[in-house]
Amino acid sequence: MSPAKKKKPTAKEWARDLETYFLAAYDEHSDALFRHVLIRVRDREIAKDIVQEAFSRTWLYLSEGKRIEYIRAFLYRVANNLIVDGSRKKKSTSLDALMDDDGFEVADETVKDPTYIQATREAISMLENMDEIYRTVITMRFIEEMSPGEIARALGISENVVSVRIHRGIERLQKVMNSAPKIPTL
Repeated sequence: MSPAKKKKPTAKEWARDLETYFLAAYDEHSDALFRHVLIRVRDREIAKDIVQEAFSRTWLYLSEGKRIEYIRAFLYRVANNLIVDGSRKKKSTSLDALMDDDGFEVADETVKDPTYIQATREAISMLENMDEIYRTVITMRFIEEMSPGEIARALGISENVVSVRIHRGIERLQKVMNSAPKIPTL
């Protein structure tokens, strides 16, 4: 006797299984994804919209018959891409424009050393030129003050990978900062 052949699911069964898989992913990951996005964009309504769009795009991807091996990592990647796209399209006045055009200066009373403030500004501006994988983990670690474990869970990667990316990102940032021409402060 030959082994029983596995029956190919009907379109209706496939759609039902896909919906069950997607709803389970939503139940399991939506809250954590929302918190991650909220930390990055700092606006509750925008975070809700981004999470909704991330799940919509994921559903569309799945409904086209494509497979996703790690749904959590896929959702975080889609959300992170939406955050980046949104920041690029943002048309509101940026803090840099206010500082350049109007001489607006943000005062941080907790920091007294002006060289520290300038170095921080330079480092943040240089982050924009770094690879996304390093920029994301450095931002999450030092600006959003997340632990490597929290970053690993948020991005769906191992804590070891996060630590390596932070270390390599800092090295690259230091090289860029050390090679940048120094502008004398007045």
